[in-house]
Amino acid sequence: MNRVRRKEIEGVIASLESLQMEIERQAEIIGSIGTDEEEYRDAMPESMEGGERWQKADDAANAIEGARSDLETIDFADVIEQLREAMA
Repeated sequence: MNRVRRKEIEGVIASLESLQMEIERQAEIIGSIGTDEEEYRDAMPESMEGGERWQKADDAANAIEGARSDLETIDFADVIEQLREAMA
């Protein structure tokens, strides 16, 4: 691999590492929002369980957890490792 392509890959790796840190921060924020929504849902009286408001809160908590989980499934380490192997 020539020097130009190696430099380009190094730039991509640096960008991916930065992006990974930002995504981890955003996943933490999403997780905190999800915890707040779960606490809101769980604080409702039992008589409201299964009602429209409770269901909306439950749906929101589940959707937030799904979003956080999806963000955390991105495997930056594998992508970066493969790029480093290409440069070897």
